[in-house]
Amino acid sequence: MPQISSQSLSVTIADLGAEMQGLSYQGQELLWEGDPAWWSGQAPILFPIVGLPAPGGVTIDGTPHAIPKHGFARHLPFRVTELTQSRCCHLLEPSQETAAYPFDFRLEIVHEVVEAELRVTATVSNAGDREMPFSFGFHPAFRWPLPGATGSHRIELRNGAEPALARLANGMLGRARMPSPFTAGALTLNPAQYEDDAMIFPEGAGDGLRYFADGAPVLDFRFSNLPNLALWQKPGAPYICVEPWHGLPAAEGAGPELAARPDGMVLPPGAQERFAMTLQVSG
Repeated sequence: MPQISSQSLSVTIADLGAEMQGLSYQGQELLWEGDPAWWSGQAPILFPIVGLPAPGGVTIDGTPHAIPKHGFARHLPFRVTELTQSRCCHLLEPSQETAAYPFDFRLEIVHEVVEAELRVTATVSNAGDREMPFSFGFHPAFRWPLPGATGSHRIELRNGAEPALARLANGMLGRARMPSPFTAGALTLNPAQYEDDAMIFPEGAGDGLRYFADGAPVLDFRFSNLPNLALWQKPGAPYICVEPWHGLPAAEGAGPELAARPDGMVLPPGAQERFAMTLQVSG
């Protein structure tokens, strides 16, 4: 299993799904360990959809395609194209296992560490000759409680906003918007917040946040080209997922067409789209 490291950080990445399996800061593990008693995932890559298919499945130009929840990338082996002390590149290309998504795509995931900073970038390329609809998301889970924590765990949005809250209705994105759980950009985490599944912020959460608690390392995130945010745990589980997305679950009452999913993208032939999540650890 590929590993990269700096003096402060050590990161392990599986070839299956190009998924992080460990993130250690000065010997303290920050990433959820993936206990299947709660949830076996750790940091799945979401592509080419975010969330469940619509009740009618997924259609592309009206034709049904069997694309699973959160897409297929998390279930497939990637190929390592570069591995150094501090950088690992994984690539997923079309295969028999991706036939349900009939496009000539390239999905490259790069993990890189620089001192106490982890940079994860994803590049989606359309190598085919027709427009390619898709969504993309990161889904990393971090320990809750964090190592050494002595108090409540908090999230603070860098923009200080109070973005409206959306919830899932039978797995679909509800159309109603509820008052924000943030106050001047600050949120104290509580398992009761997840009794109705994920908290989803379709817009307004900005391009970064901090996750922290007294006595614990501070996790400072910045996002690029990832306008949507979700926070999720199974209530009472010892993790919190910080999920920046570009693309949302299918909207309640909407049809199954892939190109119509909210905030999804349609990539022209020969074009590419890049997404980045940077995590600076301190404390």
